[in-house]
Amino acid sequence: MTESSVRVAVRIRPQISNEVFDMCHVCTTVTPGEPQVWLGNDKAFTFDHVFNMNTTQDTVYTSCIQDLLDGCFKGYNATILAYGQTGSGKTYTMGTGFDMSASEEEIGIIPRAVNQLFSGIAKLQNEAQNQKITPPEFKIAAQFMELYNEEVIDLLDPVGEGEDKGRKSNVKIHEDTNGQIITVGLTTRSISSASEALQCLKIGALSRTTAIQFEPSEGCFEMDSLEDFDTFTSKLHFVDLAGSERLKRTGATGERAREGISINCGLLALGNVISALGDKTKRCTHVPYRDSKLTRLLQDSLGGNSQTLMIACISPSDRDFMETLNTLKYANRAKNIRNKISINQDKSSQTISSLRREIQQLQLELMEYKTGACGEKASQSDLTELIKGYMKEIEDLR
Repeated sequence: MTESSVRVAVRIRPQISNEVFDMCHVCTTVTPGEPQVWLGNDKAFTFDHVFNMNTTQDTVYTSCIQDLLDGCFKGYNATILAYGQTGSGKTYTMGTGFDMSASEEEIGIIPRAVNQLFSGIAKLQNEAQNQKITPPEFKIAAQFMELYNEEVIDLLDPVGEGEDKGRKSNVKIHEDTNGQIITVGLTTRSISSASEALQCLKIGALSRTTAIQFEPSEGCFEMDSLEDFDTFTSKLHFVDLAGSERLKRTGATGERAREGISINCGLLALGNVISALGDKTKRCTHVPYRDSKLTRLLQDSLGGNSQTLMIACISPSDRDFMETLNTLKYANRAKNIRNKISINQDKSSQTISSLRREIQQLQLELMEYKTGACGEKASQSDLTELIKGYMKEIEDLR
């Protein structure tokens, strides 16, 4: 198990037409050659990545997402979390709008990740066939959920029609024996191709409300090696958070106001968790994951077993100065969080891998013995018996 800091990227969207028409000034600048953004003349923030207004979707993806997907093939969990005020470019960046008319250059993180996932599977299987070994097996499953007014809603639930479709909310959040967060009662769809995965997510998108979306997918990878199988499980989470802004500024009333209050309560709880995890002086204190369902769902991603990237989306216009400042402060605290990451490999597979390493070492010693380079090490018969014993243990575990 190793430690990994939560990485943070900031993306500044271009000014939109009404901001240009209203002659809003640009209040953000990016330090050339450095991942640093200035807000106004005196507020500087440094992150892992800073993407200016003209940055393409492909650059964002290859710079900070591609490696996370590669890690999934090795058994590591990954989370991509988008945060920012409404209209800051979160949906565009994540690709959760599933715009059928979007060009290849404009597609967001999720469609690109799905394509990388399945092209990676095809590459590994082709390499195995070329090497005349058994191709690895991959099992991919997808879930799509929404958190709305503290209710977890299953967006892939086939029950219900029209406005009631996908509104089932009897989903329970639990912690398993390994301390990982699991959701009980969510629909899980097995998928076998990139087009099937995207179609599944588009169906779920039609059922959602404009609120907090939490979109995880998981894959179970069985990798063939030395006539035995290593089994790895990776969870890949995409999280598109609802917009963060002051209720007074939105002017919402009635049900929309109550929705905004619920969203802000969830984001406040998330901010408290980020502060508790990121503040070195508070690391030994209680982390309030149970204060909201949002923080409970994100427990593995923040302070748990996941390689996590937060993408903070901001507006460059001066009329959004305070919202942008709050987003940058929020993201600045998140970069201090350190997760403890480990490969998700089942216990039998771990034991088999350990025994294989022992066998390889013993075979090396046996070869040295036969060539006379072994010195006073164990006899040839002792080494042979040890190898046979380990091979029998592997056979019993399979």
